[in-house]
Amino acid sequence: MIYTKEIENMCPVAKGAKHEPAPIPEEGKWVHSKEIRDISGFTHGIGWCAPQQGACKLSLNVKNGVIEEALVETIGCSGMTHSAAMAAEILQGKTILEALNTDLVCDAINTAMRELFLQIVYGRTQSAFSDDGLAVGAGLEDLGKGLRSQVGTMYATKEKGVRYLEMAEGYVTGIALDADNEVIGYQFVSLGKMTDFIKKGDDPNTAWEKAKGQYGRVADAAKIIDPRQE
Repeated sequence: MIYTKEIENMCPVAKGAKHEPAPIPEEGKWVHSKEIRDISGFTHGIGWCAPQQGACKLSLNVKNGVIEEALVETIGCSGMTHSAAMAAEILQGKTILEALNTDLVCDAINTAMRELFLQIVYGRTQSAFSDDGLAVGAGLEDLGKGLRSQVGTMYATKEKGVRYLEMAEGYVTGIALDADNEVIGYQFVSLGKMTDFIKKGDDPNTAWEKAKGQYGRVADAAKIIDPRQE
């Protein structure tokens, strides 16, 4: 350590009370975090890119400062999707400080990492009050049985009204309208379930029929329109 002459010539003054860092909730404990290895928790961060044409949801499970599990979900940008593949390889095994200072390929993923870092070091994690935190693998629960991101896509114009394109349940195949042309329900097909049926031996047409579903008063519809064609 190098000190200036001014500091060397100063007389020492003893430090009084020792002020610990504020304790943060971590996996059912209160922790005075001083080192990166003191940080544990499972949480999410949302990021966006500079032109704001896409977004990323990043979920990390951190144990003793090290990323043990990473889930990267993107929407709105094809380049970001490919960047996510690289980021998922980069993230696991790094400390959260390493990850924060690593180029995760895409602006949105880097921003998500920054936002997540703030939550995790301030004790705002999803697992803050869960004893021993969440098991590695908990990130997959966000995706459900089909291991697919939940995506909602709606489009509307003043001239022609709304079109439901994708719901949490799946790909929308039809919108149910009443006699006044107001939406009263929709039909969908779960592409995740359909793919699973095909993998188990069903032919595509059978799998399509088995993966269909509907929501709302579809049975009362005056007509059903294809949201992509009509």
